Amino acid sequence: MLRWIGFDNAALLDGGLKAWTGAGLPLADEPVTPTARTLTPKVRPGLIADRDEVFAAILDDSVSLVDALPAPHYRGEMAMYERPGHIPSATNVSVMSLVDDKGRFRSRDELSALVGSARDTRTITYCGGGIAASSLAFTMVRLGFTDVAIYDGSLREWTADPFLPMETSPDPDFPDQ
Repeated sequence: MLRWIGFDNAALLDGGLKAWTGAGLPLADEPVTPTARTLTPKVRPGLIADRDEVFAAILDDSVSLVDALPAPHYRGEMAMYERPGHIPSATNVSVMSLVDDKGRFRSRDELSALVGSARDTRTITYCGGGIAASSLAFTMVRLGFTDVAIYDGSLREWTADPFLPMETSPDPDFPDQ
């Protein structure tokens, strides 16, 4: 979301505080007084997708929709929002698959295998409310994807409208469903 307002000098602490202290890195125990600065937003509208763009993307082969929720939610086996499943034509890359069992991002090769190689394709990530979609978008940009947007309304907005389509998918391990 910082990229959306034109602030590119941001980072994530891979593995969080636990990884930092586990690596023996120091912690400060004194408060730090921040230096006041001015942020002048330079909004990049193309980094946020709205419902109409997502709806148009369903039938547009030049746009890729990616659901960042866990696979059972994508398949429609559970519902956290008004209706189960995923937006038609969306693929699934669960945000949980981006990290290992220690909470650290997987290697670049592993992440590339998960998200694919269409680096120049318009890609719109979504989840329930934009949080997991933001993490997936961060990862894709880090891997060199050049046109990634977040549908910040995500399924909270999409599933509330009964006229917008949803799909469910059977579990591939149980094809007779």
